[in-house]
Amino acid sequence: MKKRYQIEKQRAVQQFRRIAEEHNPNIQMVLPLADIVSLLQEGVGNLVRETGLALMQTVMEEEVRHLAGDRHQQHEGRRAHRWGKEDGYCVVDGQKVPIRKTRLRTPDKREQRLGSYELFQRSGPMQLGVWDKMMRGLSTRNYGAVVKDFHNAYGIEKSAVSENFIEASREKVKQLMERPLGELRLCAIVIDGTPFKDRQMIAALGIGCDGTKTVLGIREGATENIAVVSSLLTELVERGVDFSTPRLYILDGGKALAAAVRKHAGDAGFIQRCQVHKRRNVVDHLPDEYRADVRRKMQNAYAMTEYAEAKRALTGSIAS
Repeated sequence: MKKRYQIEKQRAVQQFRRIAEEHNPNIQMVLPLADIVSLLQEGVGNLVRETGLALMQTVMEEEVRHLAGDRHQQHEGRRAHRWGKEDGYCVVDGQKVPIRKTRLRTPDKREQRLGSYELFQRSGPMQLGVWDKMMRGLSTRNYGAVVKDFHNAYGIEKSAVSENFIEASREKVKQLMERPLGELRLCAIVIDGTPFKDRQMIAALGIGCDGTKTVLGIREGATENIAVVSSLLTELVERGVDFSTPRLYILDGGKALAAAVRKHAGDAGFIQRCQVHKRRNVVDHLPDEYRADVRRKMQNAYAMTEYAEAKRALTGSIAS
């Protein structure tokens, strides 16, 4: 359930959008040429940023004028009146930038929110900016020093960046786990578990008929058991994966994975033991001096197209 202030913010934004759609006033902004030249000395990017900030201020003032009328003039449709100014901020290029905004109060002395200001404050662009930059290798420690475009920008400290990245990650995972999968033409599904701290993460990766790989879903559990895997596969069914379609299921050899696939796919599920896991399990039992040679021989056997030939090469190599 949304809190009162969240509802008020949403209403203010909706009201601002109605003003823009129904009245569609023209916005004019005048910049002295000397100011433009000064900003250009630091680059076109600086001019665009500072001009955008000034435009935000102009848009907010236009909303104030619509709600409270022009200064020192009567306005029959007045919904609020001016109540001084206060410091605030808006989000520009993933940074919080200080801005002065006009305060409004309704006739019953309640605060009148500005929908334009609420839009300019939204954290979505900041989170997307943080996500994009950190996915490209930028660390939280270096984030502020690298991306700071406004000399008075804030909200890009290590802790704030970390919070925004966590929130953006949460939204990305939500989108990943809820998107429909019915349109995918999958010839194979890879299911595997990997330890993460003291938990087990089960992931399903779909391989399309054109070779495209798609992460289908993930599930967290204490162990790689049939209940956890079945829960993941049941979710994939709800999102559109048809397990009655014959396809290859590549597993790590765990009994829980195979049992869950048989439960959902039945005879349409062709199970293949993952060669990487098999080589790893075999090699891990050998002394160091034999590992490279056995790994190579197993790889050569897997590369052969005839079963009998591959088995003969493999057993002969092991025997020798």
